[in-house]
Amino acid sequence: MSRLIVASIGPASSVQDGGRPGSQRYGLPPSGALDRLALAVANCLVGNAPFAAAIEIGPFGAAFSARDGAVRLAISGAPRNADIDGRPVAHETSVTLRDGETLTLGFARSGAFSYLAIEGAVRGAAVFGSLAVNARAGLGSPYPRPLQAGDEFSLDNASDAPEQRIELPKLASGPIRVVLGPQDDEFDAANKALFLDSEWRISATSDRMGYRLEGPVIKHLHGHNIVSDGTVNGSIQVPGNGAPIVLMMDRGTSGGYPKIATVISPDLGRFAQVSVGTAFRFKAAGMAEAQDAARAFVQLLRTLPDRLRPADSFALNIDALHDANVAGHAVSAVDAGTWQTSAEP
Repeated sequence: MSRLIVASIGPASSVQDGGRPGSQRYGLPPSGALDRLALAVANCLVGNAPFAAAIEIGPFGAAFSARDGAVRLAISGAPRNADIDGRPVAHETSVTLRDGETLTLGFARSGAFSYLAIEGAVRGAAVFGSLAVNARAGLGSPYPRPLQAGDEFSLDNASDAPEQRIELPKLASGPIRVVLGPQDDEFDAANKALFLDSEWRISATSDRMGYRLEGPVIKHLHGHNIVSDGTVNGSIQVPGNGAPIVLMMDRGTSGGYPKIATVISPDLGRFAQVSVGTAFRFKAAGMAEAQDAARAFVQLLRTLPDRLRPADSFALNIDALHDANVAGHAVSAVDAGTWQTSAEP
Protein backbone atom coordinates (compact mmCIF):
# COMPACT_ATOMS: atom_id res chain seq x y z
CA MET A 1 0.00 0.00 0.00
CA SER A 2 1.27 3.46 -0.97
CA ARG A 3 1.13 6.67 1.00
CA LEU A 4 0.83 10.26 -0.20
CA ILE A 5 2.40 12.65 2.29
CA VAL A 6 1.57 16.36 2.43
CA ALA A 7 5.06 17.88 2.47
CA SER A 8 3.80 21.47 2.50
CA ILE A 9 0.50 23.21 1.81
CA GLY A 10 -1.06 26.65 2.07
CA PRO A 11 -4.34 27.65 3.70
CA ALA A 12 -7.77 27.04 2.15
CA SER A 13 -6.86 23.45 1.18
CA SER A 14 -8.95 20.47 2.21
CA VAL A 15 -10.52 17.20 1.11
CA GLN A 16 -13.66 17.80 -0.97
CA ASP A 17 -16.02 15.71 -3.05
CA GLY A 18 -19.45 16.29 -4.58
CA GLY A 19 -20.85 17.34 -1.19
CA ARG A 20 -23.54 15.93 1.07
CA PRO A 21 -26.95 16.59 -0.52
CA GLY A 22 -30.02 15.76 1.53
CA SER A 23 -28.61 16.92 4.86
CA GLN A 24 -29.78 20.54 4.89
CA ARG A 25 -32.93 19.47 6.75
CA TYR A 26 -30.56 18.80 9.67
CA GLY A 27 -28.96 22.22 9.32
CA LEU A 28 -25.88 20.83 7.57
CA PRO A 29 -24.62 22.76 4.53
CA PRO A 30 -23.78 20.71 1.43
CA SER A 31 -20.05 21.61 1.35
CA GLY A 32 -18.12 19.93 -1.49
CA ALA A 33 -15.88 21.24 -4.26
CA LEU A 34 -16.17 24.91 -5.19
CA ASP A 35 -15.46 24.06 -8.85
CA ARG A 36 -17.32 20.85 -9.63
CA LEU A 37 -16.15 20.69 -13.25
CA ALA A 38 -12.48 20.87 -12.27
CA LEU A 39 -13.06 18.15 -9.66
CA ALA A 40 -14.75 15.93 -12.25
CA VAL A 41 -11.98 16.49 -14.81
CA ALA A 42 -9.21 15.53 -12.38
CA ASN A 43 -11.12 12.43 -11.25
CA CYS A 44 -11.87 11.38 -14.82
CA LEU A 45 -8.17 11.43 -15.69
CA VAL A 46 -7.37 8.82 -13.02
CA GLY A 47 -10.45 6.65 -13.54
CA ASN A 48 -12.50 7.78 -10.52
CA ALA A 49 -16.19 8.66 -10.33
CA PRO A 50 -16.66 12.36 -11.25
CA PHE A 51 -17.32 13.60 -7.73
CA ALA A 52 -15.06 11.26 -5.78
CA ALA A 53 -13.09 12.80 -2.92
CA ALA A 54 -9.95 14.70 -3.95
CA ILE A 55 -7.73 17.46 -2.55
CA GLU A 56 -8.93 21.01 -3.13
CA ILE A 57 -5.84 23.26 -3.14
CA GLY A 58 -6.16 26.99 -2.46
CA PRO A 59 -4.28 29.77 -4.28
CA PHE A 60 -0.95 29.09 -2.55
CA GLY A 61 1.52 26.34 -3.37
CA ALA A 62 1.75 22.78 -2.08
CA ALA A 63 3.97 19.72 -2.28
CA PHE A 64 3.17 16.01 -1.99
CA SER A 65 5.54 13.04 -1.69
CA ALA A 66 4.96 9.37 -2.50
CA ARG A 67 6.08 6.77 0.02
CA ASP A 68 6.04 2.93 0.02
CA GLY A 69 4.97 2.77 -3.62
CA ALA A 70 3.82 4.79 -6.60
CA VAL A 71 0.75 7.05 -6.69
CA ARG A 72 -1.17 8.04 -9.83
CA LEU A 73 -2.42 11.64 -9.82
CA ALA A 74 -4.00 14.34 -11.96
CA ILE A 75 -4.45 18.07 -11.38
CA SER A 76 -7.11 20.37 -12.82
CA GLY A 77 -8.60 23.77 -12.07
CA ALA A 78 -6.56 26.92 -11.58
CA PRO A 79 -3.40 26.73 -13.72
CA ARG A 80 -0.11 26.72 -11.83
CA ASN A 81 3.45 25.54 -12.34
CA ALA A 82 3.91 21.89 -11.39
CA ASP A 83 6.92 19.59 -11.40
CA ILE A 84 8.08 16.22 -10.10
CA ASP A 85 11.61 16.62 -8.77
CA GLY A 86 12.24 19.34 -11.36
CA ARG A 87 10.48 17.63 -14.31
CA PRO A 88 7.53 19.75 -15.54
CA VAL A 89 4.07 18.22 -15.17
CA ALA A 90 1.27 19.06 -17.59
CA HIS A 91 -2.06 20.40 -16.38
CA GLU A 92 -5.09 18.13 -16.92
CA THR A 93 -2.92 15.11 -17.63
CA SER A 94 -2.48 12.08 -15.40
CA VAL A 95 0.98 11.34 -14.03
CA THR A 96 2.54 8.68 -11.81
CA LEU A 97 4.50 9.81 -8.77
CA ARG A 98 7.12 7.15 -8.05
CA ASP A 99 8.17 6.07 -4.57
CA GLY A 100 10.28 8.84 -3.04
CA GLU A 101 9.37 11.49 -5.62
CA THR A 102 7.76 14.84 -4.76
CA LEU A 103 5.13 16.75 -6.73
CA THR A 104 5.55 20.49 -6.22
CA LEU A 105 2.77 22.94 -7.13
CA GLY A 106 3.32 26.68 -7.39
CA PHE A 107 0.96 29.55 -6.73
CA ALA A 108 -2.16 29.74 -8.90
CA ARG A 109 -1.31 31.90 -11.92
CA SER A 110 -4.99 32.68 -12.44
CA GLY A 111 -8.10 31.43 -10.73
CA ALA A 112 -7.98 30.25 -7.15
CA PHE A 113 -8.51 26.51 -6.66
CA SER A 114 -6.95 23.38 -8.12
CA TYR A 115 -8.00 19.77 -7.61
CA LEU A 116 -5.54 16.94 -7.07
CA ALA A 117 -7.26 13.64 -7.77
CA ILE A 118 -5.68 10.37 -6.69
CA GLU A 119 -6.32 7.07 -8.44
CA GLY A 120 -8.78 5.19 -6.23
CA ALA A 121 -9.82 8.49 -4.57
CA VAL A 122 -9.14 9.81 -1.08
CA ARG A 123 -10.35 7.36 1.54
CA GLY A 124 -12.09 8.08 4.79
CA ALA A 125 -15.19 7.46 6.90
CA ALA A 126 -18.14 9.23 5.28
CA VAL A 127 -19.96 11.79 7.44
CA PHE A 128 -23.60 12.06 6.33
CA GLY A 129 -22.62 10.39 3.08
CA SER A 130 -19.62 12.55 2.21
CA LEU A 131 -15.95 13.13 2.98
CA ALA A 132 -16.29 16.85 2.21
CA VAL A 133 -14.66 19.02 4.85
CA ASN A 134 -16.54 21.82 6.59
CA ALA A 135 -13.95 23.13 9.02
CA ARG A 136 -16.39 25.35 10.93
CA ALA A 137 -18.62 22.38 11.69
CA GLY A 138 -15.75 19.93 12.24
CA LEU A 139 -17.11 17.66 9.51
CA GLY A 140 -15.22 15.65 6.93
CA SER A 141 -12.73 12.84 6.57
CA PRO A 142 -9.99 11.74 6.88
CA TYR A 143 -9.12 15.19 8.32
CA PRO A 144 -12.11 17.35 9.37
CA ARG A 145 -10.05 20.53 8.97
CA PRO A 146 -7.80 22.23 6.44
CA LEU A 147 -4.86 20.07 5.42
CA GLN A 148 -1.44 20.70 6.94
CA ALA A 149 2.11 19.45 6.46
CA GLY A 150 2.55 15.90 7.72
CA ASP A 151 -0.95 14.69 6.82
CA GLU A 152 -0.93 11.50 4.81
CA PHE A 153 -3.28 9.41 2.71
CA SER A 154 -3.14 5.61 2.43
CA LEU A 155 -3.74 4.32 -1.10
CA ASP A 156 -3.46 1.29 -3.31
CA ASN A 157 -0.33 1.23 -5.43
CA ALA A 158 -0.68 2.98 -8.77
CA SER A 159 -2.02 0.82 -11.59
CA ASP A 160 -0.16 0.35 -14.85
CA ALA A 161 -2.90 2.14 -16.80
CA PRO A 162 -1.52 4.43 -19.53
CA GLU A 163 -1.37 8.12 -18.73
CA GLN A 164 -4.14 10.25 -20.19
CA ARG A 165 -4.91 13.85 -21.03
CA ILE A 166 -8.29 15.43 -21.71
CA GLU A 167 -9.55 17.70 -24.46
CA LEU A 168 -12.10 20.17 -23.10
CA PRO A 169 -14.29 22.46 -25.19
CA LYS A 170 -13.91 26.21 -24.95
CA LEU A 171 -15.65 27.04 -21.70
CA ALA A 172 -17.97 29.99 -21.02
CA SER A 173 -16.41 33.33 -20.21
CA GLY A 174 -17.67 36.86 -19.65
CA PRO A 175 -20.14 38.02 -16.99
CA ILE A 176 -21.37 35.64 -14.29
CA ARG A 177 -25.00 34.81 -15.06
CA VAL A 178 -27.62 35.21 -12.34
CA VAL A 179 -31.35 34.73 -12.01
CA LEU A 180 -32.90 37.64 -10.14
CA GLY A 181 -34.62 36.88 -6.85
CA PRO A 182 -36.12 35.40 -4.84
CA GLN A 183 -36.31 38.73 -2.97
CA ASP A 184 -35.42 41.14 -5.76
CA ASP A 185 -38.67 42.97 -4.95
CA GLU A 186 -36.84 44.25 -1.84
CA PHE A 187 -34.78 46.48 -4.16
CA ASP A 188 -35.95 49.20 -6.53
CA ALA A 189 -35.19 49.26 -10.24
CA ALA A 190 -32.25 51.66 -9.80
CA ASN A 191 -30.48 49.39 -7.29
CA LYS A 192 -31.09 46.26 -9.34
CA ALA A 193 -29.60 48.06 -12.32
CA LEU A 194 -26.69 49.18 -10.14
CA PHE A 195 -26.08 45.55 -9.14
CA LEU A 196 -26.08 44.34 -12.76
CA ASP A 197 -24.25 47.27 -14.36
CA SER A 198 -21.42 47.62 -11.85
CA GLU A 199 -17.95 46.15 -11.70
CA TRP A 200 -17.35 43.95 -8.65
CA ARG A 201 -14.33 42.43 -6.94
CA ILE A 202 -13.91 39.55 -4.47
CA SER A 203 -12.86 40.67 -1.00
CA ALA A 204 -9.83 39.11 0.69
CA THR A 205 -12.13 38.31 3.63
CA SER A 206 -14.01 35.73 1.53
CA ASP A 207 -14.01 32.00 2.27
CA ARG A 208 -15.86 28.78 1.47
CA MET A 209 -18.90 30.04 3.39
CA GLY A 210 -19.35 33.20 1.34
CA TYR A 211 -17.61 35.50 -1.13
CA ARG A 212 -17.90 39.12 0.00
CA LEU A 213 -18.15 41.56 -2.87
CA GLU A 214 -16.49 44.98 -3.10
CA GLY A 215 -18.26 47.61 -5.17
CA PRO A 216 -21.15 50.05 -4.86
CA VAL A 217 -23.59 50.00 -1.95
CA ILE A 218 -26.89 48.31 -2.77
CA LYS A 219 -29.78 49.89 -0.86
CA HIS A 220 -32.90 48.08 0.34
CA LEU A 221 -36.45 49.30 -0.05
CA HIS A 222 -37.79 48.04 3.28
CA GLY A 223 -34.77 47.36 5.45
CA HIS A 224 -32.35 44.46 5.47
CA ASN A 225 -34.25 41.98 7.65
CA ILE A 226 -36.66 39.36 6.30
CA VAL A 227 -38.12 36.22 7.80
CA SER A 228 -35.32 33.66 7.52
CA ASP A 229 -35.77 31.26 4.66
CA GLY A 230 -33.72 28.66 2.80
CA THR A 231 -30.58 29.43 0.83
CA VAL A 232 -28.90 27.64 -2.05
CA ASN A 233 -25.37 27.63 -3.42
CA GLY A 234 -24.98 30.93 -5.23
CA SER A 235 -27.61 32.89 -3.29
CA ILE A 236 -26.58 36.58 -3.21
CA GLN A 237 -27.58 38.15 0.08
CA VAL A 238 -27.46 41.87 0.71
CA PRO A 239 -26.90 42.61 4.42
CA GLY A 240 -27.42 45.94 6.15
CA ASN A 241 -24.16 47.48 4.92
CA GLY A 242 -25.26 47.03 1.29
CA ALA A 243 -22.23 44.89 0.32
CA PRO A 244 -23.50 41.68 -1.33
CA ILE A 245 -22.32 38.24 -0.20
CA VAL A 246 -22.46 35.26 -2.56
CA LEU A 247 -23.17 32.17 -0.49
CA MET A 248 -20.86 29.24 -1.25
CA MET A 249 -20.71 25.55 -0.35
CA ASP A 250 -20.16 25.94 3.40
CA ARG A 251 -23.00 28.49 3.75
CA GLY A 252 -25.72 28.39 6.34
CA THR A 253 -28.85 26.54 5.23
CA SER A 254 -31.09 29.55 5.91
CA GLY A 255 -30.66 33.29 6.22
CA GLY A 256 -32.52 36.48 7.04
CA TYR A 257 -31.09 38.95 4.50
CA PRO A 258 -32.87 39.68 1.20
CA LYS A 259 -31.42 37.77 -1.75
CA ILE A 260 -31.23 39.99 -4.80
CA ALA A 261 -30.19 37.20 -7.19
CA THR A 262 -28.75 33.69 -7.47
CA VAL A 263 -25.70 32.62 -9.50
CA ILE A 264 -26.80 29.90 -11.92
CA SER A 265 -25.27 26.54 -11.08
CA PRO A 266 -23.22 26.12 -14.31
CA ASP A 267 -21.45 29.45 -13.59
CA LEU A 268 -20.83 28.90 -9.89
CA GLY A 269 -17.53 27.06 -10.39
CA ARG A 270 -16.33 29.79 -12.74
CA PHE A 271 -17.34 32.40 -10.17
CA ALA A 272 -15.50 30.48 -7.41
CA GLN A 273 -12.33 30.73 -9.50
CA VAL A 274 -12.39 34.55 -9.66
CA SER A 275 -9.21 35.71 -7.92
CA VAL A 276 -9.32 38.18 -5.05
CA GLY A 277 -9.26 41.71 -6.44
CA THR A 278 -10.12 40.68 -10.02
CA ALA A 279 -12.92 42.72 -11.59
CA PHE A 280 -16.01 40.97 -12.95
CA ARG A 281 -19.67 41.67 -13.70
CA PHE A 282 -23.00 39.95 -13.36
CA LYS A 283 -25.57 39.42 -16.12
CA ALA A 284 -29.27 38.65 -15.66
CA ALA A 285 -30.42 35.39 -17.25
CA GLY A 286 -33.96 34.16 -17.74
CA MET A 287 -35.11 30.85 -16.35
CA ALA A 288 -35.05 29.15 -19.77
CA GLU A 289 -31.44 30.24 -20.38
CA ALA A 290 -30.41 29.02 -16.92
CA GLN A 291 -32.05 25.65 -17.48
CA ASP A 292 -30.45 25.23 -20.91
CA ALA A 293 -27.05 26.06 -19.42
CA ALA A 294 -27.61 23.52 -16.62
CA ARG A 295 -28.48 20.79 -19.15
CA ALA A 296 -25.38 21.61 -21.21
CA PHE A 297 -23.23 21.46 -18.07
CA VAL A 298 -24.59 18.04 -17.10
CA GLN A 299 -24.01 16.80 -20.65
CA LEU A 300 -20.39 17.99 -20.50
CA LEU A 301 -19.87 16.08 -17.24
CA ARG A 302 -21.34 12.93 -18.79
CA THR A 303 -19.08 13.11 -21.84
CA LEU A 304 -15.79 13.73 -20.03
CA PRO A 305 -14.63 10.09 -20.46
CA ASP A 306 -15.16 10.45 -24.22
CA ARG A 307 -12.70 13.34 -24.23
CA LEU A 308 -9.76 11.35 -22.86
CA ARG A 309 -6.75 10.88 -25.12
CA PRO A 310 -3.38 9.14 -24.68
CA ALA A 311 -1.04 11.55 -22.93
CA ASP A 312 1.71 11.13 -25.52
CA SER A 313 -0.43 12.08 -28.52
CA PHE A 314 -1.31 15.60 -29.59
CA ALA A 315 -2.40 17.56 -32.61
CA LEU A 316 -0.07 20.30 -33.85
CA ASN A 317 -1.88 23.59 -33.30
CA ILE A 318 -0.18 26.30 -35.32
CA ASP A 319 -2.50 29.03 -34.00
CA ALA A 320 -1.53 28.12 -30.45
CA LEU A 321 2.15 28.23 -31.38
CA HIS A 322 1.75 31.70 -32.83
CA ASP A 323 -0.11 32.86 -29.72
CA ALA A 324 2.60 31.43 -27.47
CA ASN A 325 5.49 33.12 -29.28
CA VAL A 326 6.57 36.00 -27.07
CA ALA A 327 10.01 36.79 -28.47
CA GLY A 328 10.62 37.86 -32.02
CA HIS A 329 8.92 36.75 -35.23
CA ALA A 330 6.59 33.76 -35.00
CA VAL A 331 7.43 30.86 -37.30
CA SER A 332 5.71 27.67 -38.35
CA ALA A 333 7.56 24.38 -38.03
CA VAL A 334 5.62 23.01 -41.00
CA ASP A 335 6.15 26.04 -43.25
CA ALA A 336 9.82 26.35 -44.21
CA GLY A 337 9.11 29.71 -45.85
CA THR A 338 8.69 31.28 -42.43
CA TRP A 339 12.12 30.33 -41.14
CA GLN A 340 14.45 29.35 -43.99
CA THR A 341 16.60 32.12 -45.45
CA SER A 342 18.82 32.07 -48.50
CA ALA A 343 22.56 31.68 -47.96
CA GLU A 344 24.65 34.83 -47.87
CA PRO A 345 26.51 35.40 -51.20
